[in-house]
Amino acid sequence: MEKELVNKALSEEKVLKPANGYPALFVLLALELLSITGIVFGGILMYNDSMGFGVTLLIISILICIAAFICLFGLKIINPLEAAVLTLFGKYYGTIRKEGFYWVNPFCTTTHPGAPSAISVAIAASGAKQNTGTSSSSLSKKISLKALTLNNDKQKVNDQLGNPVEIGAIVIWKVDNTAKAVFNVQNYKTFLSIQCDSVIRNAARCYPYDVNEDSEEKTLRGSSQEVAEIMKAELQDKVDVAGLDIIEVRITHLSYAPEIASAMLQRQQAAAIIDARQKIVEGAVSMVDMALTKLNENNIVELDEERKAAMVSNLLVILCGNRDAQPIVNSGTIY
Repeated sequence: MEKELVNKALSEEKVLKPANGYPALFVLLALELLSITGIVFGGILMYNDSMGFGVTLLIISILICIAAFICLFGLKIINPLEAAVLTLFGKYYGTIRKEGFYWVNPFCTTTHPGAPSAISVAIAASGAKQNTGTSSSSLSKKISLKALTLNNDKQKVNDQLGNPVEIGAIVIWKVDNTAKAVFNVQNYKTFLSIQCDSVIRNAARCYPYDVNEDSEEKTLRGSSQEVAEIMKAELQDKVDVAGLDIIEVRITHLSYAPEIASAMLQRQQAAAIIDARQKIVEGAVSMVDMALTKLNENNIVELDEERKAAMVSNLLVILCGNRDAQPIVNSGTIY
């Protein structure tokens, strides 16, 4: 029940239409100049013994200067395909999705689940190395709306038959609902990576790596596109809570684990040899039957059962042998 209430409260994204930042910047800079001028004149009037008016002008100018300075923090720059999630005193205020220069409530703060803390920002600015790998690109608190790629490293799992296989995939995704991405999960990128690992393992356990050619059963190798579509649907269902949109899932690596790769290769080779021999024998029998039929129809030669058996044996040896036969010409009678 608690989970349903949280998802219901943050299921809708509130898109803000903030004021244009250029007029606001001009007005705030003008107020700063006027307040500085008022502070100077207030000090002059106080120096000339006009204490009452000078003190009043000085206090008002200082207050206007402080207020204008605070309002300058409300200026926001949004780049193309970026979004800023704003909170006001701990409550979701709205999301700016359109690029441009805007002014919002200066007390609003930009929230991002992957944004570093003040300490990590200071360490990154000083150039010191840190284990978390914080880069300059991760210091931004804005959420990217671009199509991103998650490269899931290959992992060892067991297929439906229990054979260990190595499988890897890439996921093309983007943020669809910024409110869900920020508030419903701790870190939507980490959440997506973990769910992707779970989906890949589950898909690999549900299908065998490979089966016989005559079988219509879906396999990881023969039905990779269908398996990828199933993985996409399952992954989309799992990350809906984070407001993510899965565009495509592709299997990039699929092989047997190294410890059984050689044995499986020998089995595949043996199966291929058996299939090839089966086709050769079927073709040879068909050709022998055709030869005997033609001989009988055209009355070329009459053979008894023993000679037919010898002829069949010789033809099968020639057609099914691995090497070219060396014929021996019989110059005498066959009887």
